[in-house]
Amino acid sequence: MLLKLSLASMRKMMKDYLVLLIGLVISISIFYMFQTLAMNKAFIESNSVISAIQFVFYVGAFLLAFITFFYIFYANSFLLSLRRKELGMYMMLGAKKGKVSQLLFLETLAVGILSLVIGSIVGVGLSSGVGRLLMSQLEIAPEGYQPFYMPSLLVTAIFFLVLFLLTSTVNAIKLARTTELNLITAEQQNDRVKAKGPLTIVVAALGLILTAVGYYVLIHIKELQLLGFVIATVTITIGTYLIFISLLPVFLNALKKNRSLTDKKLNAFTFAQLRFRVNNLTKVLGTVTMLIALGVGAMAGGLAFQKNVGMMAELSHAYDSTLIDPVDADYAAMKKMTVEEQRTYHYKTDDKAVYYQKDELLANPPLIINTGKEMYIENNEPTRVSAKLPADSYSMYEDKKEKQGEELPKEWQKALSNEFSTSYKLYDGKAIRIVGQAAYAGVKGKEHTLLLTKVDDFLKYKPAFKEMDERQKALVTLETGEENPYLSTKYGNYEAIYVFTSGTMFMGFFLGIAFLAMMASCLMFKILSGATRDRNRYSMLRKIGVRNEWLVASIYKELFLLFIFPAIIGLVHVFVGMNLFSFILLDPYVSIWLPLTVFLLIYAVYYFITVRLYRGIVLPKEV
Repeated sequence: MLLKLSLASMRKMMKDYLVLLIGLVISISIFYMFQTLAMNKAFIESNSVISAIQFVFYVGAFLLAFITFFYIFYANSFLLSLRRKELGMYMMLGAKKGKVSQLLFLETLAVGILSLVIGSIVGVGLSSGVGRLLMSQLEIAPEGYQPFYMPSLLVTAIFFLVLFLLTSTVNAIKLARTTELNLITAEQQNDRVKAKGPLTIVVAALGLILTAVGYYVLIHIKELQLLGFVIATVTITIGTYLIFISLLPVFLNALKKNRSLTDKKLNAFTFAQLRFRVNNLTKVLGTVTMLIALGVGAMAGGLAFQKNVGMMAELSHAYDSTLIDPVDADYAAMKKMTVEEQRTYHYKTDDKAVYYQKDELLANPPLIINTGKEMYIENNEPTRVSAKLPADSYSMYEDKKEKQGEELPKEWQKALSNEFSTSYKLYDGKAIRIVGQAAYAGVKGKEHTLLLTKVDDFLKYKPAFKEMDERQKALVTLETGEENPYLSTKYGNYEAIYVFTSGTMFMGFFLGIAFLAMMASCLMFKILSGATRDRNRYSMLRKIGVRNEWLVASIYKELFLLFIFPAIIGLVHVFVGMNLFSFILLDPYVSIWLPLTVFLLIYAVYYFITVRLYRGIVLPKEV
């Protein structure tokens, strides 16, 4: 009999359980996808590109698991709060508390298992579609990739089953420790309106000061770096909660006292409702604000990394191609490009150093990316300097007396090595020396040709540069014996950055969606958990003749204000917080409209769902 009553109650609350299921399915499916992309052994071993970004998906899975842990506990406590009166009635009618606790344990676990099954199925489909999209973007073969991967499924199942067992146990313990009277009268417990006083002013000032400090640190993150990140995280988080605790009640009280607003329709009732319940919502509104910042920030950051690939590659080399001993195919490819600058140099190597001709470098000085901090980026472009190697910058030995030129200063060593070598293995850590013609002729060893080229648009000729790098890899393998070497050319750096940023973009995008879905669910659960206490107020208004349209409009307005407060502050956090990436990205705000659009769509959907469910509770006949 008790089981039948419970099933009937769950069917009645299907909408509430459905919202919980949606949040869990999103979390489980994305978690499984991250695990699949990170754990596909055969696929990873056959693709060095994927193995290079494997840890990105592990990081994404960890962050998602961390947030999901708290989300599941919060969501299940919400469902328990909705059923407290019902469960108390079971006990009043003679059901044993142990039996009711056991029933609640099984219900919570059943919902968790159902969401795990559905989430795993959705996760397999998501892994298939997203995995192939990622492989297409990275231009790698899908051989060995398995969307349905048993180790990933086991990790997902074990983690979430343990989590569901914990939440089921906690719910059962909470119920066992609560008296029947408290369960039945839970809906009659009202929120207390906190009195204003000097403490409110102190808390508000402290919240604003901490938030301002966090913003200042983020704006100057280039100087503070890791320390700045820690300071900003702590100050902005604490400041956000203090602002909601202190300033939001004051703001709503000011709205309530504004006669020009309160005299319109049911605004007086709406503002009184908000002022009455806001103290019970401040903490969850602060949490939602931080989740908005994390969710939108994760998507915006991942997208910014991916969009900045070309600009970041520009910082690595002044020239678009670096070719050692170019072949006819390389020269043929160059003829199809618009070449703005081209330099040819010769060098020899022995056991001690790499030798370049002084006269060649002085006659046609190459462009070098300045490696000093004082000249890094200007106007979103890498700073370039001409390496003219003036005679007074270092002295040269007489060719007859010494066969080696003087070793260059460290900054020139680094700059020339970076620009002149396709692979560090070719130089093998040797110093670069600039020598005269006689000394150069005396160096034993094979002479090599270095060709540097700058074109009008690097990305326009990306396929051609890729083919050139493949030929250079074959040369490096022949010279050093290294299989599949990494090339330190502009294309090699571009490819490495592109792979990492593509993985980061996918991770950030889906992690952001999961954060936003759970964030909106938390706010919705908190609002709905107090809806039963508002039922009598709306019933009283209807009895005295207030039109239904006014009541519905009041609901829309009240919930809109609750949704808009954390959204505004959360987005301000995002806009300031994106400056966190300014020391590694040229434009951290590129295409930020896309994550903002995704956020607004998700937020709007949850807002209208919340309104619909809230109306069903306070105005049951209108549903």
